[in-house]
Amino acid sequence: QVQLVESGGGLVQAGGSLRLSCAASGRTFSRYVMGWFRQAPGKEREFVASVNWSASRTYYTDSVKGRFTISRDNAGNTVYLQMNSLKPEDTAVYYCAAGSGVGYNYWGQGTQVTVSS
Repeated sequence: QVQLVESGGGLVQAGGSLRLSCAASGRTFSRYVMGWFRQAPGKEREFVASVNWSASRTYYTDSVKGRFTISRDNAGNTVYLQMNSLKPEDTAVYYCAAGSGVGYNYWGQGTQVTVSS
């Protein structure tokens, strides 16, 4: 069982930066693929980024490539999403998720990110 708690969301002007954190409970954090997803009002939840257990591989949706960076600290049971050059279209609730290879099994409660123009 893994529990995930996101933090770091807030209101920022376009062009600004935020860093989201996701703290995980449990001793097996390092075994999980960790991902960030987001859901904007009236839209379906979408994949943003993921990182494998060793942080040797990262994946991003096209719209955030070059602006967002996912990273993880296995010793601290935390995964991060550094978001730079934010745009109004990045406004959404951001969710952290943990997966074991076949889908994501555990989800956080989400943190709101609002980017003003």
